[in-house]
Amino acid sequence: MHKSGFVNIIGNPNVGKSTLMNALVGERLSIITSKAQTTRHRIMGIVNGEDFQIVYSDTPGILKPSYKLQESMMKFVRGALTDADVILYVTDTVEQSEGRSEEILDKIRHSGIPTIVVINKIDLTTQQELEKLVEKWHGILPEARIIPASAKEGFNIGGIFDTIVGLLPEGEPFYPKDTLTDRTLRFFASEIIREKILLNYDKEIPYCCEIEIDTYKEEPTIDRIAATIYVARDSQKGIVIGRGGEKLKTVGRQSREDLERFLGKKVFLQLFVKVREDWRNDEKSLRKFGYEQQ
Repeated sequence: MHKSGFVNIIGNPNVGKSTLMNALVGERLSIITSKAQTTRHRIMGIVNGEDFQIVYSDTPGILKPSYKLQESMMKFVRGALTDADVILYVTDTVEQSEGRSEEILDKIRHSGIPTIVVINKIDLTTQQELEKLVEKWHGILPEARIIPASAKEGFNIGGIFDTIVGLLPEGEPFYPKDTLTDRTLRFFASEIIREKILLNYDKEIPYCCEIEIDTYKEEPTIDRIAATIYVARDSQKGIVIGRGGEKLKTVGRQSREDLERFLGKKVFLQLFVKVREDWRNDEKSLRKFGYEQQ
């Protein structure tokens, strides 16, 4: 008997969805920072065993859209509710904003899809408070399995995994057994660069940047990558570059080092900065960057 299914990870921003998926997959596929709205796309990570295949899907955090980019991000979330075999709803012990996800929670309640609520970051609370949270979530999603965990500390990842396997339907694998993800190296290169922007810039700058890989040449001992960082306004270009180009050099160095660890080989990376006015509200730009269907 072989089991396989799509396990879609949903929840508010900053609850640790990407950290959890990386822990479950055993690979760093989703970028992780302390900033909200780090994940913009649906990113698949595939785990294979002799008698199972789990296709995990990390999704953007639930939010009320302020511009077309965020509307596209929420389409990924809603799509994840319709094609899931198992829903992994992630909350944590510190979030105070479950109200923003009421529409999504209502859809989960009426979906009939097996659901696991992961209460993440239990290392930040007491046993007494955790028991109250478990009781609260039993009230919100009565049919769900409630699992306390700490993705960052690796606590109870095995318990989540075992519960998922128990809920998977019987079926043949959807992907070849040696497949790790549906994404390309170009995509991961752009995500690693975007992560460094999130880490190195404050306020609105990281949310106004998008990365496009212009060229990606694989050679036996080195990968040669050229990428453009797009910003939404001309005034942001100078901030991203920094005085004497120092800021951009830092982003480039950190990105190259991370790419070399990810790829296991040398990387030559070139970064450029260009302005694409108000790209977050421009449908043509959103299609170009993969947020809207062509």
